[in-house]
Amino acid sequence: MFQLKFKTRKISSSLEKKGFQHEEKHHTFFWFYYNGLRTHIKTRISHGSDEYGNGLLSAMRKQLELSSMKELEDLINCPMSYDDYIKQLQDKNLLK
Repeated sequence: MFQLKFKTRKISSSLEKKGFQHEEKHHTFFWFYYNGLRTHIKTRISHGSDEYGNGLLSAMRKQLELSSMKELEDLINCPMSYDDYIKQLQDKNLLK
């Protein structure tokens, strides 16, 4: 298995491009908004982490309702568009 690593700044930027809005607390929470409403889909990024590796990315993948690490990589690197992400969530009956 190959090692994925992403800078937290890149992850944050990518999430915001995909319809997530951040909320500052002890950690930065990113909530997914759809049709102007906050959904149950969220993830968090620690203020103390500069880079995320496979372990934290795997947890994030599950929180974001993605099926594979490849999908997470596509979400962060932007081959997966906002509309593509919504389609995946709708296919899993996670959005109405």
